[in-house]
Amino acid sequence: MTITRIDQGARMSEAVIHGDTIYLAGQVGEEGASVTEQTKTTLAEIEALLEKTGSSKDHLLMATIWLADIADFEEMNAVWDAWIAGHPAPARATSEGRLAAPGYKVEIIVTAARA
Repeated sequence: MTITRIDQGARMSEAVIHGDTIYLAGQVGEEGASVTEQTKTTLAEIEALLEKTGSSKDHLLMATIWLADIADFEEMNAVWDAWIAGHPAPARATSEGRLAAPGYKVEIIVTAARA
């Protein structure tokens, strides 16, 4: 089976396609922006990558969300809920963890099926 790597760099690829499964690297918004703005930007980046790989948010299988502060859970969820409304909801997990840089508040990783 073929493995296709999208936007591959020295350290990682933004997306990897194996068969009909698409794995996206963790996406983040603009460092230092609010949780709402970072979540909106992150979800827009995810949508763009899904389109680039032949999928869409209608084909999400799993989402893993990392928050720098779990107190931001409701603020992030407000954006997520509006984004996913009218589409099949994936399996999802959310946890608190230290992200790659102090200005990052939200990181989202998704797995999707090809459309």
